[in-house]
Amino acid sequence: MRIYDIIAKKRDGFELTDKEIAFFVRGFTKGEIKDSQAAALLMAFYLNGLTDSETLCLTNEMAHSGDMLDLSSIGAVTADKHSTGGVGDKTTLVVAPIVAALGVKIAKMSGRGLGHTGGTVDKLESIEGFRTELSGEEFIDQVKRIGLCVVGQSTDLAPADKKLYALRDETATVGCVGLIASSIMSKKLASGAQCIVLDVKTGSGAFMKTVEDAEKLSRKMVDIGKGCKRKVAALITDMNTPLGNNIGNALEVIEAVEVLNGKGPEDLREVCVALAANIASLSLDIPLEKAEEAVSCALSDGSGFKKLCEMVESQGGNVRQLLDTGLFPAAKFCRKVVSEQSGFISFTDAEKIGSSSVLLGAGRKTKEDRIDHSAGIILHKKTGDCVEKGDIIAELFANNESLFDESEKLLLSAYSFSHNKPEKKPIIYKTVR
Repeated sequence: MRIYDIIAKKRDGFELTDKEIAFFVRGFTKGEIKDSQAAALLMAFYLNGLTDSETLCLTNEMAHSGDMLDLSSIGAVTADKHSTGGVGDKTTLVVAPIVAALGVKIAKMSGRGLGHTGGTVDKLESIEGFRTELSGEEFIDQVKRIGLCVVGQSTDLAPADKKLYALRDETATVGCVGLIASSIMSKKLASGAQCIVLDVKTGSGAFMKTVEDAEKLSRKMVDIGKGCKRKVAALITDMNTPLGNNIGNALEVIEAVEVLNGKGPEDLREVCVALAANIASLSLDIPLEKAEEAVSCALSDGSGFKKLCEMVESQGGNVRQLLDTGLFPAAKFCRKVVSEQSGFISFTDAEKIGSSSVLLGAGRKTKEDRIDHSAGIILHKKTGDCVEKGDIIAELFANNESLFDESEKLLLSAYSFSHNKPEKKPIIYKTVR
């Protein structure tokens, strides 16, 4: 078998066999297939698409290219949640403790933020002393003991995906639905959970710009899960506007704590309840309506917040910061951003607002950049709100005043205005199960 023949076959629009895909993934992972050859095949995938059979095989091969986390010793159904990335998306900090309080075992490996999207690991590390790196034994033991553990990816999961993703980024082949689905699901399969709920973002701040594209990706990932005998559901949620009001690591932890204590912004609460209910429904094998009731109870009785405190304490974090969020270190400087015109806010561009927070130090432009956990943005006005010229629409927080001008300019450009109140759009467009 030759990679040359496999490239030519896919270039001409023919479906590859499982053996041909396995030959490609294994050879590329070992360094036996050149980057130039892999790039040619990726372009053939991009131009001709992947069939369901090709997507499933590619996902399985990438999942098995490294460590496969064995969660069987936990002795119960395990669940995981994944978001395709967004601005102000602190849902894991709310959803994971809630479903753990309901008896679901959450064993989750999360990533760091890059560009305008945030990362759960960065948010958790804004809690003093919190350890995001645990040994495999510590990870499994904590899930057994308290039902919840969220850590950074420390094991060698899906190394083929890491290599292929880097090449896709260099060759303009990132936007292929089959390749995106395989990339996401290979890591989820390798992580070992039996039930997986996906939060597929759509809009200006998401990779999938339209609901139609988000649905294609969702269905592809759900089909992969079914083919691998996992229970999977995907929620298509809005990311034209940032989720919640707080953007930035410590600020987002504070807002998550508010939601777990029955407060917080309505849009964030709605998405968290929906995600948590779907995880509980799949994991506990109960109707979605019953799961929604249980989730609401975990929010109102404080059991979800108690579970978050248990996890933070178990991983060395300062629980007092959760009990009194005023103990989180605050940025030295704050700038109030005022509206330059009157009217209804017709649109708030999530990507621009996320990029504005990066300029303050809340995110990374490159993987090597350091995060300022206290930097960020609090939005006071969002899409649909009526404002007068001079009203405060946001506050910027940074430890260097020189960062404000560029960040403020970009933030203001994210706001669009109209004379009439815009039609309210749904936060959750569709669920694919």
